[in-house]
Amino acid sequence: MAAREAGELPTVEPALPAGIPIRNVWLLFLYASGLAQFRGQFEAEVEQSPDFKSLVARLLCYVTERRLRRNLSFGYRVRRDVLRRVRGRIDILKTVADDLFRKGEVACRFAELTINTPRNRLVRAAHSTLASFQLDAGLTQRCRVLAQSLGRIGVSGKMPSRAEVVSDQIARHEVDDRLLVSLAHAVFGLILPTEQPGVRSLLAAQRGKTGFATLFEKAIGNLFAVELPRDDGWQVFTSKKHVWPAASSSPGFNAYLPTMETDIIIENAQASRRIIVDTKFTEVLTRTRFGRLRFKTDHLYQLYSYLRSQERPSDPTSLQADGILLYPSVGLQIDETALIQGHRIRFVTVDLDRPSYEVVEQLRAIPTSSVLARPNPPPN
Repeated sequence: MAAREAGELPTVEPALPAGIPIRNVWLLFLYASGLAQFRGQFEAEVEQSPDFKSLVARLLCYVTERRLRRNLSFGYRVRRDVLRRVRGRIDILKTVADDLFRKGEVACRFAELTINTPRNRLVRAAHSTLASFQLDAGLTQRCRVLAQSLGRIGVSGKMPSRAEVVSDQIARHEVDDRLLVSLAHAVFGLILPTEQPGVRSLLAAQRGKTGFATLFEKAIGNLFAVELPRDDGWQVFTSKKHVWPAASSSPGFNAYLPTMETDIIIENAQASRRIIVDTKFTEVLTRTRFGRLRFKTDHLYQLYSYLRSQERPSDPTSLQADGILLYPSVGLQIDETALIQGHRIRFVTVDLDRPSYEVVEQLRAIPTSSVLARPNPPPN
């Protein structure tokens, strides 16, 4: 993606790209959320859902009902109270300041087991939000009933803060909770599209500025990390920042210099390969004022800058790193490569209109395939 300042958030376009099946939006969501193990599950729910919003609501209800039958996860919260016996740690300052010993009391700080955890509050808030959406009547009522059920067992309706959600770490064995929380985040997360009609088609809009671009980028990075065989030496790095190779600069130059951050870097030390992948959630081709189709100039310049700026004489792999510009498409397949100043640059699309397993197979093959061989070095 384009170089951007740290913390800058994408603008969200409230539209689903035309022609992309719901099953493949679900596929992208699973990989972007680190839930690839659920690929192939919930096939019936996916096919029965008219849009992604309904699919998220249906699956959130299903997973919540299953967790309620098996009991929700509990957690600990820090509580401060004045008691008549010691529990946890004594708050000496408050106890002395309020002269509690004279009253036979003591101020304590202790951890208390509770079901009112940030993740459970997030799930209840998600159900309450879904109940206000324009879903089918049965699904809306189902969300409303589940929100009320969570309230009856002690989960408050107060939305947890971002800090609370981050601090509520999900253990590796809590797979069901990971799916539950990811679906709840999807209700509020702006990276997910809605299917409300807009005044323009997203195919004609700048998709690179949409939240869907973030979903696409995260999904591709996680898919490569999961699907590329580590035993063969493949490593995947996402959102890696780079330093501009400025030999010298004026005092204020670095303060105004934009951040250079690559989407995905794939390395294989055994094969001496480095691949810089830049995802673009937009059309691969643009039309000039004379009607000619061509690749987008700014995308090519950006990838070229990434490749040349990471070159180091002490790192032979950097001198022949490959660059890939990866685009989604519907019905259009492009795979073109050129060798430019020692770097193989490739424009390639993944057809999101294909069945999910074909999408995964196509993406898995992209880093390992070589469309254009390097010329043999001249003899000495």
